[in-house]
Amino acid sequence: MEASDLRIALFSGNYNYTRDGCNQALNRLAGYLLRQGAALRVYAPVVEEPDFEPTGDLVDVPNMRMPVPGRGEYRLTLGLDAKARADLAAFHPTTVHLSAPDPTGHAALAWARERELPVLASVHTRFETYPRYYRLGFMEPVIEGLLRRFYRRCDALVAPSPSQIAELRAQGMHEDISLWSRGVDRSVFDPARRDGEWRRKLGLADDDVAIVFLGRLVMEKGLDVFVDTIKRLRATGVPHRVLVIGDGPSKGWFRAELGESAIFAGFQTGEKLGRALASGDVFFNPSVTETFGNVTLEAMASGLPVVAAGATGAASLVENGVTGRLVPSGTAEDFAGALAPYCTDAALRAAHGAAGERASRAYDWDAINQAVLDVYLRLHAARGR
Repeated sequence: MEASDLRIALFSGNYNYTRDGCNQALNRLAGYLLRQGAALRVYAPVVEEPDFEPTGDLVDVPNMRMPVPGRGEYRLTLGLDAKARADLAAFHPTTVHLSAPDPTGHAALAWARERELPVLASVHTRFETYPRYYRLGFMEPVIEGLLRRFYRRCDALVAPSPSQIAELRAQGMHEDISLWSRGVDRSVFDPARRDGEWRRKLGLADDDVAIVFLGRLVMEKGLDVFVDTIKRLRATGVPHRVLVIGDGPSKGWFRAELGESAIFAGFQTGEKLGRALASGDVFFNPSVTETFGNVTLEAMASGLPVVAAGATGAASLVENGVTGRLVPSGTAEDFAGALAPYCTDAALRAAHGAAGERASRAYDWDAINQAVLDVYLRLHAARGR
């Protein structure tokens, strides 16, 4: 079998109506598969005003607003209705790709199993860690068990970093797990996009050291740890400013906790995002929920040293002491200690930022997406199809 023989049914809970690292990766994969001659059909919620146009044909599935405080901009899929099932049957997929263990993902998995179709699941986030940010940490073992049951029924998994693959295997999620990394758009993210005038318009002096947060402003991105870390830096007199790039339901809380000295640049995309990121000085990512950390790679490509939690994702990107600092403990005290030298040593910032930019050049999207195509073909070969 070749790529042109494949007919792929891709299921996503969030394909294009909200822009995040997961759905941008899925859209890039879809574009690559279509260029290789594969047929593709995407089953996901359809909304009136999505953040961007979808790549490929999109079929609506039943859904509702996410019934979780602060997550109303996301949708929860509700399975497969008669219309979606009829479309699936007419499409005659050879392969099913599941990107979320949501109700539609479960329904699609059952549908594929009944027809003995190979099923690949891609892992995009550490769902089991989410409850701790909503004071429901006792639910983590339960969620981990549900995820294990879902993933073990698939033929194989792909995950975006070696550290995440190791974590999935340690949790007993699956044995057949391949690497589907992430790439970076170097036409957008480049140190040359740094813009001193843009900084000054925001209120940043030329000699200010801007610690950057980039991402959706939701608690599971580690906003509480970010705030506590900044407060420790202030208490010890370390000179710095805070530059927040992004928006989200926790913006009000985040702004109030960081105070008036923090600069909120808002949601940015494309070249404006590249300019904003390159105009910072140090990137700080305290989140432990990412399986890869697209924003970390984008910061490296923009020439910023990175201070990040030593968790899945960043641990496979950041070379400790070379391109930034990894903080395994994840505590505000240790994060502050890792950030402080970058706030006072321009030569250190420049050296680690340049090393990160060089390391980011290894992440080419086409080579990365070919790895997923190779898994599709391997699963078919194993079934003798």
